Amino acid sequence: MKKAVRVFAPATVANVGSGFDILGFALEGPGDVIVVSATGTPGITIVNATPYSAIPLDPKQNTAGIAVEAYLEKIGSEQGIEIRIEKKIRPGSGIGSSSASAAGAVFGVNELLGRPLEAEALVELAMQGEKAASGAAHADNVAPCLLGGFVLVRRYDPLDIIRLPCPKNLYCTILHPQIELRTEDARRILKREITLKDATRQWGNIAGLVAGLFMEDYGLIGRSLEDVIIEPVRSLLIPGYHEAKRNAMDAGALGCSISGSGPSLFALSQDEATARQVGENMAKVFKKLEIDHEIYVSKINEAGPSILN
Repeated sequence: MKKAVRVFAPATVANVGSGFDILGFALEGPGDVIVVSATGTPGITIVNATPYSAIPLDPKQNTAGIAVEAYLEKIGSEQGIEIRIEKKIRPGSGIGSSSASAAGAVFGVNELLGRPLEAEALVELAMQGEKAASGAAHADNVAPCLLGGFVLVRRYDPLDIIRLPCPKNLYCTILHPQIELRTEDARRILKREITLKDATRQWGNIAGLVAGLFMEDYGLIGRSLEDVIIEPVRSLLIPGYHEAKRNAMDAGALGCSISGSGPSLFALSQDEATARQVGENMAKVFKKLEIDHEIYVSKINEAGPSILN
């Protein structure tokens, strides 16, 4: 057995417009760095290696600790584990911060113990940590983080996950405005009932987005990045959202929406130059509002987590 494994766990975009809780994809960057080590005594220890952010050190309150505890219980192991977490994805950013910690930790401990479980089995374990963070055990962040690429969660009970193809020239721009938006709060404001008209339109967009990925039809992908159910509500929590989205589209983005529960915005583009211009255009809005922000431009990460030297 290895003594320690150092893992890169990528950020992710969940929902992807119309696919609330069922669609997500992984980014090449940013990503958390998780070091999982074997210890001589049973139990899980959390170490915070992040200078700018406090994280729960109680493993029963930490997404990584909860996920690894579920993992050890599943395989029947009492191996002691230390999880050292270096957050590169800011908590509350809407690009899968809690998911990266949980997914990276279970991926790392699985490598440490000789890979007794397949990647698909790790998703359900990482979902336990996600439930503690957001109040719902959804997979649209942890599944792409662990499997890479675009992922469709067809069903939750039993869990049925489908990897989707990714057009080779697709780029993602992330703009993260530095405002606080808790996932629990963003879920709490959602409508509990929707009209059949909106549901039908949303279903068409989900199907169109999946078809666009298979066909490498960038126009269809862009037309399908429309969310008529979640975005109208959550966008109210993000200052400057609609102007930033217009700026992204004016710069040539295929489409633009909210990443996960927000506050980050994501936009998809057909090439890197456009994706960078999209970021610059969106940034103008938040500069005007005097809101600090970060911009990331990334291809779709089709590999998922990776072992670092």
